[in-house]
Amino acid sequence: MSEEMDQLVRLAAGRPPVPPDRIVAMALQIVDDEGAEALSMRALAERLGSGTATLYRHFANRAELVAQVVDHMYGLVELDDRELASASWQQSLTVVAHAMYRALGRHGNAARLLAEQIPVGPNAMALRERCVAVLLKAGFEASLATRAYVTLARYVCGLAIQLNHENDAGGRRKKESVAALRGVDPARFPAVHSTAEALPVPVEEVFSFGLELILRGLGAFRDGG
Repeated sequence: MSEEMDQLVRLAAGRPPVPPDRIVAMALQIVDDEGAEALSMRALAERLGSGTATLYRHFANRAELVAQVVDHMYGLVELDDRELASASWQQSLTVVAHAMYRALGRHGNAARLLAEQIPVGPNAMALRERCVAVLLKAGFEASLATRAYVTLARYVCGLAIQLNHENDAGGRRKKESVAALRGVDPARFPAVHSTAEALPVPVEEVFSFGLELILRGLGAFRDGG
């Protein structure tokens, strides 16, 4: 521990302790309210009515805190083991993907934190283990099972962020974009003009459609098609 950090910890010795789970919950609240870029140790300490040294008792730096916030979100993924036990690999991954989408979609700003590091906390690892085990049992070779899970997880995260964006002020910009697409010159962009009336496509529909494409593609890869 550096001399400066050691001094901060000594100064915090007289402050009431703050449980790690409360720190993580408040960090998630900050990200929900203000975005991932607003999360700093100083901002978090202010929200908690504490000092940064209190936080350093539990987290060495912001990256360590972010890792805990991310794993907390993975812990919000709700799954029914009985439902999964009798399901095919496609059904199992569909259920898991939708559960991840719901959990991360409720915290779309925080889902952006996944871009900062690979999730390796206990909750994230348990979910990865479950999905990779399903793929291996279904006959996927190891490298394909790994790539399949990474692709699926990143797809879910990306659409969860989009869901959050669609539900906030970004919805207005999306309407403007749709209007612009519908107003294109049919002589220059005939294909775009002829399909523009099908817009907008809700992100939930995009998610389900894309998920089906991914799973069908994985089946073809496994079977060598």
